[in-house]
Amino acid sequence: MYKDFTAKYHAILCREYPAFLKRYVRLPILSRLGGVGLLCGTDWTPLFHNSFFYSRLSHSIGTALIVWNFTGSKAQTIAALLHDVSTPAFSHVLDFKNGDALTQSSTENGNADIISSCRELKELLDQDGIPLLQVMDYHQYPVADNELPGLSADRLEYMYPSGASLDKIWTLREIQKNYSAIQVLENEKGIPELGFSDIRQGIIYTKKFHQTGMILQRNEDKIAMQLMADIISLAEKNGILKPEELYSLPESKIIERFTQFSKEQPQHEFSAHFRTFRGMKKIIRSSEPIEGFYCVSLSVKRRYINPLVMTKSGAKRICQVSDEAKNEVERYLQFNDTNFGCVEFL
Repeated sequence: MYKDFTAKYHAILCREYPAFLKRYVRLPILSRLGGVGLLCGTDWTPLFHNSFFYSRLSHSIGTALIVWNFTGSKAQTIAALLHDVSTPAFSHVLDFKNGDALTQSSTENGNADIISSCRELKELLDQDGIPLLQVMDYHQYPVADNELPGLSADRLEYMYPSGASLDKIWTLREIQKNYSAIQVLENEKGIPELGFSDIRQGIIYTKKFHQTGMILQRNEDKIAMQLMADIISLAEKNGILKPEELYSLPESKIIERFTQFSKEQPQHEFSAHFRTFRGMKKIIRSSEPIEGFYCVSLSVKRRYINPLVMTKSGAKRICQVSDEAKNEVERYLQFNDTNFGCVEFL
């Protein structure tokens, strides 16, 4: 069902892949993202059972395709394509390493510098007659990105493949039907925002979005991300990995290096952490830390939406017109896992 997911999924987002986009995708600052997973290292631990690997490059292309599909603007599309160029290996894991589990935005800080210093990018922009400033920050384009709980291309894109891979929450057929109901609406502030022409499809997306979001709120995800963050810290401390290699090596190569070190020095502190990450299959929920276990207690970013839907009286937030959707959002926002999640060292 999920074989060749990415190509089929991208064809849903935009029927005709714009020719100009291919030249930008080949840029080294973007192509390296093909080795970076969207799902923040969970592809590499049996604690999760991801159905397929979906890269940050695929996410970036998908976001750009959505923007192109709904705006036809080259500048907005390229800005969307570039929005994750500063993402390191294992994605938001580095935010956890930086102590930024709550907003998960610390890794965005280098985006502008990478874009502005890329000579090849500037050459392509000159050919297309697009000023650099128009692609520096996708936050300036509300269809590409906006504040929670609005629906943007970035937010819309990452939850389809995340849900499909993490827990088979979406099939391609369901995505196609749901996406066909997306259109650009005008929100309360008079700003364009992606929303739904069909209330039922809006409810379905809201429920599946928060079903996926619930996975990211559970202690399994917190442990997986914080443990990999600590593994990276130990790797840097012990000279196993240089910080800059998180921006040059694909995750697969880093995992290979970590595996080799663990085999050569099995008694090392790093090896115990990495072995646990690669072997853990279940966690223990607890109100307090368990002695001798690896335990995590964290508040993390809550990804939620209250999308616009078109009604007979105009565009409204779905929680205004659907108790089913409102209850789903409230249930998600009120959810808290146990104070600690713990896993035994292997």
